[in-house]
Amino acid sequence: MAPPGDLIALIVTTQPERSREFYEHKLGLRLIADEQFALVFEVNGIMLRVTKLETHSPAPFTVLGFDVLDISAEITQMTAKGINFEQFEGLEQDARGVCTFSDGTRVAWFKDPDNNMLSLTEFGQSH
Repeated sequence: MAPPGDLIALIVTTQPERSREFYEHKLGLRLIADEQFALVFEVNGIMLRVTKLETHSPAPFTVLGFDVLDISAEITQMTAKGINFEQFEGLEQDARGVCTFSDGTRVAWFKDPDNNMLSLTEFGQSH
């Protein structure tokens, strides 16, 4: 069975102006539209809708991730733009927040202005 259509990623904001700055200028996503109910971005052919709400309770887990070729280079660029990477107690991470898993996959986490947890993933050999 084929999927019903193209994938659309969804995330929530209570601060559309700050989210627009973050996603468009810090992450470099292409803004398609600033609509009444959402900011709409294009991410490598996938639509990301940042839904505008009055209230929001961020999930305690990653809600949006980016597959990258060189996590170290991405972290360098992102920290230069003021993005901070998370450190988690009980998780082995390097000084930059990167956790390396047994298959060589490397992951680092960061938050958007609404405290939504986002991640960068550089997949290991088995991917």
